[in-house]
Amino acid sequence: MERLQKVIAKAGYCSRRKAEQLILDGRVAVNDKVVDSLGFKVGVGDSIKVDGKKIILEENIYLVLNKPRNTISSLKDEKNRPTVMDSLGDISERVYPVGRLDFDTTGVLLFTNDGELTNKLLHPSYKVNKVYIA
Repeated sequence: MERLQKVIAKAGYCSRRKAEQLILDGRVAVNDKVVDSLGFKVGVGDSIKVDGKKIILEENIYLVLNKPRNTISSLKDEKNRPTVMDSLGDISERVYPVGRLDFDTTGVLLFTNDGELTNKLLHPSYKVNKVYIA
């Protein structure tokens, strides 16, 4: 069993804080019953809907890419420069780069849909050391 807001966030729908607000606003239903208070737990097989739309739970995916030179560490670029997503090829899963490297820098870049891991790697409070050689 896991807290409802955590499951919604893990599904990539929104952040955990935003999920808490959605619950408090009465916009979330579990097994077709509205949940409007925090602390509600869900398990495997529960049907979760936000504003009537079913939440699709994803398996966590982890990919590693040696970022090529002259690519943007972003999902899209308004200047139509190559992005790291172009280097991943055709993958059907929704993943995001964890961190960024400069346009003209090469190096290892992690991609995942695991928001909890991303937060632990990037948020300063976790004090994860990073080494850059440029």
